[in-house]
Amino acid sequence: MENITNVMEFEAIAREKLPKMVYDYYASGAEDQWTLQENRNAYSRILFRPRILVDVSKIDTTTTVLGYKISTPIMVAPTAMQKMAHPEGELAIARAASSARTIMTLSSWGTSSIEEVASAASGIKFFQLYVFKDRNIVEQLVRRAEKAGFKAIALTVDTPRLGRREADIKNRFALPPHLTLKNYEGLDSGSVRRSNDSGLATYVADQVDRSLNWKDVKWLQTITKLPILVKGVLTAEDARLSVQAGVAGIIVSNHGARQLDYVPATIMALEEVVRAAEGRIPVFVDGGIRRGTDVFKALALGASGVFIGRPVIFALAAGGEAGVKKAIGMLHDELELTMALSGCRSVTEITRAHVVAPWEAGSPRVAPRL
Repeated sequence: MENITNVMEFEAIAREKLPKMVYDYYASGAEDQWTLQENRNAYSRILFRPRILVDVSKIDTTTTVLGYKISTPIMVAPTAMQKMAHPEGELAIARAASSARTIMTLSSWGTSSIEEVASAASGIKFFQLYVFKDRNIVEQLVRRAEKAGFKAIALTVDTPRLGRREADIKNRFALPPHLTLKNYEGLDSGSVRRSNDSGLATYVADQVDRSLNWKDVKWLQTITKLPILVKGVLTAEDARLSVQAGVAGIIVSNHGARQLDYVPATIMALEEVVRAAEGRIPVFVDGGIRRGTDVFKALALGASGVFIGRPVIFALAAGGEAGVKKAIGMLHDELELTMALSGCRSVTEITRAHVVAPWEAGSPRVAPRL
């Protein structure tokens, strides 16, 4: 890993090391994968307006998320079944995030349990939640996350059904037999087994509640005191409903372009959501972030922080805990450099005036993707 100079280079190593079924599961998107490409490409259409002759001898990247101070606005998104990428899976990522003094979000569909991840590292952790038809299972998971010291629930709201991920269908994706969805052991909730389709699609169809609606957000608030982030918002209308529902924050997400293809890139949807939230709750974003410049652009467009998914899982596959530390560190260092070159000494000094976006009149031409 010594010669890696940016997080995108981890993917090639991961592709070589992982079985095709596993790599395709992590890398692919839904249907034509247009949104998968757009999540990345949209960042190249947002350009900088740097300010000069600012004393940037000291740069402060610290920020506060839900009252918790972290070293960087770069946090770890929930990704499922991480032990497919590396034997230490979620435990390695938890330790790396804790070492970086940032937040790790554990997937409901982890191959390590809530309790195992809580014991692995002392850092701040959020728990991502799918709502199953059996609400007793949901309630048990939330109670366990509370007891284990997790600080927030990230409620995924864009998955009443699983998107059509054709690579998984071709590969007949299934969780390798030596692994389990640890959080559901003993809860009679089935398994991601081999089928004629994607095993995960079959599992979701069997278990996830398609009737999930805003009343259920209210129900969730009655069973936990933890702040709830709604993950999967892409429109102003749903941002306003999120505020009305009293959630603690919004994550602008298209599920890594794995659900509905031809939705906008998350960075393109971000500003609409931020404006609708009117500063009443924080708005975060995930999807397509591969550079510290991308992080800066998201912050300039109003995000309170970003969540990173695929770069972390590919770094895990490439180098375990050390790989994840390196990935987070490189993104942080790139952000710090971008701040210095843009004349921003702290995260709070990054403003809308520091970028020009393609939807603005008279915006410059698109930057070429190298």
